Amino acid sequence: MTEPVPEIVQRQSIEAFQSAIRKSENALKNMKGKEANTSVIEKRLHALIVSLYTLEHTWNGRDDQHYSSLEISEARQVMNNLLPSLERMMEKSTAGRPQHTLLERRIRAFQLAIQAMEQKFH
Repeated sequence: MTEPVPEIVQRQSIEAFQSAIRKSENALKNMKGKEANTSVIEKRLHALIVSLYTLEHTWNGRDDQHYSSLEISEARQVMNNLLPSLERMMEKSTAGRPQHTLLERRIRAFQLAIQAMEQKFH
């Protein structure tokens, strides 16, 4: 069993996911207008949505499951694959700057979502 996540961290994590989802939706809309291949961004967007759903349901103590085990497993893998690029961006950012704070919160949110998805199925 893991330690409870403070409410402020929960709120920041949810906001980080909502921001990432909005950013991905906008990127997807722009790519579709240019008839570009959208499969990667669609997969990432779905993983972000599944991850946010998993976190919210974990923290609210709900057992209902809107996504299949396979969808959650795939989302966990996508999130795991995104972490290294965020961590590299973090290394290049300046501490105390807004971008650095955003990256810290996004990394923490992704880690919490991965942990929640692992606990659901292991």
